[in-house]
Amino acid sequence: MTARSFEIDARAGHARAGVLRLPHGTVPTPAFVPLASTATVKSLAAAEVEALGYEMVLGNTFHLFLQPGHELIARMGGLHEYMGWRRPIVTDSGGFQVFSMGHGSVAEEIKRRRGDRETRVLSIDEDGVRFRSYVDGAERFMGPETSMEIQAALGSDIALAFDECTPFHSGRDYTARSTERTHRWLDRCIAWRREHAPAGQLLYGIVQGGVFEDLRRASAERVAAAGVDGIAVGGSLGREKAEMHEVVRWSVGGLPEEPPRHLLGIGDVDDLLAGVAAGIDTFDCAIPTRLGRHGTALVADPGARWRLDLTKRAWSESREPIAPDCPCDACREHTRGYLHYLARIGELTAARLLTLHNLTFVAALMRGIRAAVVDGRFDEYARGMLAGASPY
Repeated sequence: MTARSFEIDARAGHARAGVLRLPHGTVPTPAFVPLASTATVKSLAAAEVEALGYEMVLGNTFHLFLQPGHELIARMGGLHEYMGWRRPIVTDSGGFQVFSMGHGSVAEEIKRRRGDRETRVLSIDEDGVRFRSYVDGAERFMGPETSMEIQAALGSDIALAFDECTPFHSGRDYTARSTERTHRWLDRCIAWRREHAPAGQLLYGIVQGGVFEDLRRASAERVAAAGVDGIAVGGSLGREKAEMHEVVRWSVGGLPEEPPRHLLGIGDVDDLLAGVAAGIDTFDCAIPTRLGRHGTALVADPGARWRLDLTKRAWSESREPIAPDCPCDACREHTRGYLHYLARIGELTAARLLTLHNLTFVAALMRGIRAAVVDGRFDEYARGMLAGASPY
């Protein structure tokens, strides 16, 4: 652990509030990390994301490897300079994208929608993964050392160790073998970084183990023992919400207190609250930005999964804002009827305004969560949000 990189300021049960200190700034936790997968938070300028209160974004190692290439980004001064974001950046390992190419998203996999995905991953073995690039169809390779090299060239504040994200439908035997391979890959990541890691870059190991309690607990123990700077929880977490929350609790239940904990790819309101309750410090997810691009706004309505689909004709003549107490431009300046019209015709302004709104919603939620942990009233705050309270 880099000296004093993470300090816990307050606790409320297992929930923690702290400060993560990184080369490009500090991140108060619990914190949500917007995706800047292709070196941009889609539809927004970096300064706008910062103005919303976000301290860190996530760059996608896999996509940036394929285009424009980590070598080019390094020549341009690193990812911070390249995208004009001077605050902290975390980069993923590329492992989840291997999973997605081979098996689709978790939702696709559960529904068994696979299409031609089997042809994209050529092999997964001890060395790493061979696959066909979605850019030009060329055969490419990524292994632990490749992932570390890319993330070093990008110059992120936090790098994630290369892992295999096992499919939801994998049986126990394959999941166990895959998890052990992920642990061996972690050792190779650590070994590469001893010689080559950029100064100040932290390394997080990733807990795997599928939906099997003993594998999750053993993986958490193994990753923590490796001496990494932080611990991420990854992989398929289950079919239902209750199972997901239980798997997260298994994954962090036996971890030491000191390292920061990150939950990969989770961002629904109830999941953020459950993750904080389990002791998670940071989260990343595509939900706020992806929903915005598809005409859906986040609202304080748990009965509708906190979603308002503005593409529905019911809103065509609505003069209401999305949320009367939201300070974002979409709510202050526009009606649901106007946003419905923009979304229905595919106008880029709709994606931009709804992305601003959704990130404003999540930022307010996370500020409320942190304040509630500090004040020792997190359980009360969580109950209110789950009952439909406004985060603003």
